[in-house]
Amino acid sequence: MNTIKVVRTFLFLIVLAVFSSCSSKKNGVVAHRGAWKTNKLPENSIAALRHAIDLKAAGSEFDVVMTADDSLVINHDPHYNKLIIEETNYADLIKFRLSNGEKLPTLYEYIAEGKKNNKQTLLVCEIKPSGISKERGQKIARMAVEIVKKLKAEKITGYISFDYEILKQIRKVDSKATLQYLEGNKSPAEVKSDQITGIDYHYSVFKKHPEWIKEAKENHIILNAWTVNDPADMDWIIANNFDYITTNEPELLKERVKGRK
Repeated sequence: MNTIKVVRTFLFLIVLAVFSSCSSKKNGVVAHRGAWKTNKLPENSIAALRHAIDLKAAGSEFDVVMTADDSLVINHDPHYNKLIIEETNYADLIKFRLSNGEKLPTLYEYIAEGKKNNKQTLLVCEIKPSGISKERGQKIARMAVEIVKKLKAEKITGYISFDYEILKQIRKVDSKATLQYLEGNKSPAEVKSDQITGIDYHYSVFKKHPEWIKEAKENHIILNAWTVNDPADMDWIIANNFDYITTNEPELLKERVKGRK
């Protein structure tokens, strides 16, 4: 094993240790696209992020897409107001406001807001795969990390993606970043071998592969499940003591977690 590989492995183990201690309470509630539903806020809006932080959620998830002129914006779908984001300049996108009057936020604005009066909510940054090319997706990943570092928000930001190569790209430029894979097609041991720190799969994947729950815990891999909205599914995940649970119903989930203590 060469020196570089030894150092990378050491840093990876430090990240695992830090986040294992941070998630020791287990069943941390992650607000999916922010806490938007109860107050009928726009998904992925600054207001939804702010409400998640006010709820003291363990995390608030949001989605990053890149415009035609290389601006990183927060939006779940590849289109906004019937405009394809990757083919539209930022100035043209912000001509259309969100339902609460906000403009489409940039990643810089979102992270900057997420730092304010925030002592416990992890900013869970989902890097959307590019519809144009794999290379563009990896460029988005590098740019996102640069913005987070510029804002000195590394300690409160984690990254997730359905694109495994995006996560591996982030690991190349940030040895300490928390990374969780979304697709649900790799075992905990497989992601650990690539220095990916967590698996964040749809809850149905864990019902199909319950052995992965035990394997993740044995390998100190972060366990997360999405998007858990039904009370019965919430209770099943809570009983299995996951690190995090991603939901559109953070208020309800917080009550059910509290009720199981």
